[in-house]
Amino acid sequence: MPRIYDWGAREAERTVTVADLRAARAAGKRYAQVTADTADEAAAAEESDVEMLVTRACNVEAVRKGSKRLFVTAALGFADAVTQDDILRAAFKALTDGADAVITARGMATVSMLAAEDIPVMGHLGLVPRKSTWVGKLRAFGKISNEALELFHRFRRLEEAGAFAVECEVIPARVMAEIRHRTGMVTVSLGSGPDADVVFLFTADICGEEDRRPRHARTYGNLQALQERVKQERVKALSAFRADINANGFPGPQETSQISDDEYAAFISTLKDEGFDR
Repeated sequence: MPRIYDWGAREAERTVTVADLRAARAAGKRYAQVTADTADEAAAAEESDVEMLVTRACNVEAVRKGSKRLFVTAALGFADAVTQDDILRAAFKALTDGADAVITARGMATVSMLAAEDIPVMGHLGLVPRKSTWVGKLRAFGKISNEALELFHRFRRLEEAGAFAVECEVIPARVMAEIRHRTGMVTVSLGSGPDADVVFLFTADICGEEDRRPRHARTYGNLQALQERVKQERVKALSAFRADINANGFPGPQETSQISDDEYAAFISTLKDEGFDR
């Protein structure tokens, strides 16, 4: 496992580095990436042999408590850092907290600014949900030839701006394959087919945490059923607690501290002597 110094000047081991990701295509290697917001989710990903995580910048410290080894990309929120100074400050904070890279869906000027500081920057192309008003709805991007060509040129501009990688969301698989072979960026496929360096799904979709899942996702678990059972069990327990209070069933002797008869008698006697009788 590669040994590095992270951005906080700490010795560390990583399952994969930027250099490994760049070499993945030539080596015929594909990596897996999932999301994590908590230490538990990060630990589960590491135990499952997933190599890469994406988390919000504010959660990097928590995620690093769960996994010291996985490659972590910090998402820079639009509202969390607005000005160029804010964005740069947020990026370096995430990196020194333990992130290995940052991802942004902002414009090329932001990508260039971050790349100029040697920060590994991942861009976001294809369907960018927060920008979906430009295309009218949530949909695949690149299904018509003119749109596919526009997308290709966006890839070129992103690479020229200095991005080392790009999240490719809901791009037709054949279009993704053609673009991949014409870009030097590490490609991360989220609903864009198998021809990519990294295949990405949200942990909530993988684990079945919600009724609705995107068309491009596949569910491998049923955490929603477990969460519903937890909810029902919580209500059941709280209701029983409330009923026990109504019935004077709680607290009982086993939940109550006791005083010996002699000590109790001495306490009452003293109260009376001091004029605190009932």
